[in-house]
Amino acid sequence: MFDTSKELALAIAGAASNKKAHDIVLMNMEGLTVATDYFVVCSANTATQTRAIADEVEEKLAEAGIGFSHKEGYREGEWILMDYGDCVLHVFTRDSREYYALEQLWGDAELTPYED
Repeated sequence: MFDTSKELALAIAGAASNKKAHDIVLMNMEGLTVATDYFVVCSANTATQTRAIADEVEEKLAEAGIGFSHKEGYREGEWILMDYGDCVLHVFTRDSREYYALEQLWGDAELTPYED
């Protein structure tokens, strides 16, 4: 189990990194929305890779006893969202990430790049 939402976000980012997600960013959403504390945003080269990243995150968090409450976009694979309550994972293909531009949309969020 994770003591803080930041620890959960780091665990999600680490699992995404296991499947070669790139440009992983933790967005601190505290005080900006009541829906979640962190967004974890990452990119993949293909829709197949976005699904592999989502699968890895789901598996690693399930091993820690944590399940998501909602998942969408998996079939299409262009933008997969997984809601873990205190953290929401967004896995994008490059084009979709540029198009939706969450980092700009939520420009007041503190951004922390993830590094292994």
